[in-house]
Amino acid sequence: MSRRGVWRPLLTALLAAAVLMAGTVAWLVLDTTGPSAAAPRTPGAPPVAAAADGLDLPWPTEGQASISVEGVGSLGTRGSRTPVPIASITKVMTAHVLLREHPMRPGEDGADIVVDQRAADESYSGTESTVPVEAGRTYSQRELLEYLMVGSANNVARLLARWDAGDERAFVAKMNATARELGLADTTYTGPSGLEATTTSTAADQLRLARAAMEDPVFREVVAVREVTAPGVRVANTNKLLGRHGVIGLKTGSSTPAGGNLVWAVRQEVAGVPRLVLGVVLGQRAGSNPIAGGAAATEVSEDLVRAVREALPDLVAGRG
Repeated sequence: MSRRGVWRPLLTALLAAAVLMAGTVAWLVLDTTGPSAAAPRTPGAPPVAAAADGLDLPWPTEGQASISVEGVGSLGTRGSRTPVPIASITKVMTAHVLLREHPMRPGEDGADIVVDQRAADESYSGTESTVPVEAGRTYSQRELLEYLMVGSANNVARLLARWDAGDERAFVAKMNATARELGLADTTYTGPSGLEATTTSTAADQLRLARAAMEDPVFREVVAVREVTAPGVRVANTNKLLGRHGVIGLKTGSSTPAGGNLVWAVRQEVAGVPRLVLGVVLGQRAGSNPIAGGAAATEVSEDLVRAVREALPDLVAGRG
């Protein structure tokens, strides 16, 4: 065989190896699907500093947390990605489904809903969160949504589920279908109120849901209400951060299995543009008691809100 004949197969093999190596390097450079990948930004949004992944935020030392900024992207997710009980944060999906099925315009009262005997009987439960309602009385859709989200009323969550779908099981099917539609791959709903410990999700999933829910102006109005009046009582919003540090919502949830959970929304102007910051904190002091867990979730969330508000202008400006 000639010298040319010997070298030709060798050169072909070397070229193939070079192409394979180049492809591998390109994949390593271009692959951004891992946990540290930044969330996509909207067109024309200011760039996020490279320091976003390493931003020194006071993340909780237990449970899960996730934060994102409208038009900017993710500020990170911490903790386990394993689904955990979410308690009354479940009601974010309950309200989201109801407003999709029965849309309202801002300021409107919506449909008239007659309270059934079951919801009235459940009004004064000593084992769960409720708001008193009267059997046979007609309430507006807006009123009941406020009882649901402001007072975290489990009896109203079940009432609204029956009103919308005929029974609670059918409504839960709608909740799970909506979860799949939104890409909440680690979320399972087993009731409309969150009382069941079998309703589970992750901070990342609930952040995605909060983003979708906050697109509805009526939802934004409802979660920003400070106090509601029900027969014989005045009910304060369970979100203790509402109205502080720019917080405009969103929903609390606590139980012994779930610990303390809080989804929060902050409106902040950055470089002259209003931005919506969303955060989720789950599993604070799980296994203790709802009061301790709720207080811990509020404390952790307040620290995160303060830190994000302080860091965001520099981060968006690209200074880290």
